[in-house]
Amino acid sequence: MTRTAPRTAWQAGWQAAPLALGTASALGLARFAYGLLLPAMRDDLHWTLTEAGAMSAANGMGYLLGALVTAVLVRRWGTASVFRGGMALTAVSLAATAVSDDYPALLAARAAAGSAGAAVFVAGGVIASRVAARAASGAPITVYFAGTGLGIVFSGATIPALGEHWRLAWVGLAVAAALATVASWTAAHTDRDAQAATAGRVRVRPLWGTAVAYLLFAAGYITYITFLSAYLDDRHAPPAQVVLTWTALGLAVVAAPALWNRPTAEWPGTRTLSTLLAVLGGGAALALAAPAPPVILASALVYGATFMGVPAAVTALIKGNTPPADWTATLAAFTTLFAAGQTVGPWIAGIVADETSTEATLVWTAALCAVAAVVAATAGRTRPSASDQDADQDADQIQAQQR
Repeated sequence: MTRTAPRTAWQAGWQAAPLALGTASALGLARFAYGLLLPAMRDDLHWTLTEAGAMSAANGMGYLLGALVTAVLVRRWGTASVFRGGMALTAVSLAATAVSDDYPALLAARAAAGSAGAAVFVAGGVIASRVAARAASGAPITVYFAGTGLGIVFSGATIPALGEHWRLAWVGLAVAAALATVASWTAAHTDRDAQAATAGRVRVRPLWGTAVAYLLFAAGYITYITFLSAYLDDRHAPPAQVVLTWTALGLAVVAAPALWNRPTAEWPGTRTLSTLLAVLGGGAALALAAPAPPVILASALVYGATFMGVPAAVTALIKGNTPPADWTATLAAFTTLFAAGQTVGPWIAGIVADETSTEATLVWTAALCAVAAVVAATAGRTRPSASDQDADQDADQIQAQQR
């Protein structure tokens, strides 16, 4: 063990803590806070739920485009530079959202936030994976994704108090994202950017079941948090209940590593992933049982304690089943699938909700996560078979000969 290597899981997790500001900004502020602002923007700008869902879909489309180019950007500029640049662009895009009430302009701003967020998500995930590999611990990965809860807590504690002043809320989110950029700047340092700059291969085939489950999860989970405030607003929930629900959800995300660190590191195959997805689907369905505040609060707690555990579990599966040189390319490919799912999900759910009610968004989340859990549980194999390994070796030999 080298002097710089963390000696315990706690030390490794603490080392990854500043990186967690990346997911706090890219996800907690730039993506999920929109759910809190949706009711005020819908009322002020006279949107339908379809238009509101399309706004979230634009963020997902930007995320998809960002995921497609992140691996290329990392090869050119390095992991740390891509992480830092994505953080800065996230803050700028949030500020741009407050400038205009023109629908196309808002779509563009949300798409820009998605693109920048994808760069942060992929680059930060690779850096956290390297920290985890050096520490022989899954703690850095779960801590990194748990940072999302910090952004959700901040949003939940501040946005409802602003009422209909949604432009001011976006400015506040931009300021918070800028501060997160500064605070995480040095944490993004990595001494392995030279290795990251080499061409990595995408390794999706050995994890095909995980990929399908991840796609379904992406299409399902995003609708719950996108329309949660609209669901509460339709039931005339007071601001205090909205604040409590969102804050509890965010704190549950922060606490999630304590629940999922050991399963992520020790449970075999896709057991952790399938368990997370099953619990997540059940949490979403719980809110349908009764509109009473305690039931909705319990649903938010279950959702918060599980949903960011899914990307952490997927990242751990990638880390454990692909060579380190291929982490960036493979994680970017999975992020592309993730982005595709969350692009389509809220748009379709919004259309259904316009024809029925906001309860349909909860049904959508519960159903897709349940199916994803079954896929993950029955996929069986998470490691490449001998034939897959032989095929990969043959491909490597061909590439070496071509060089």
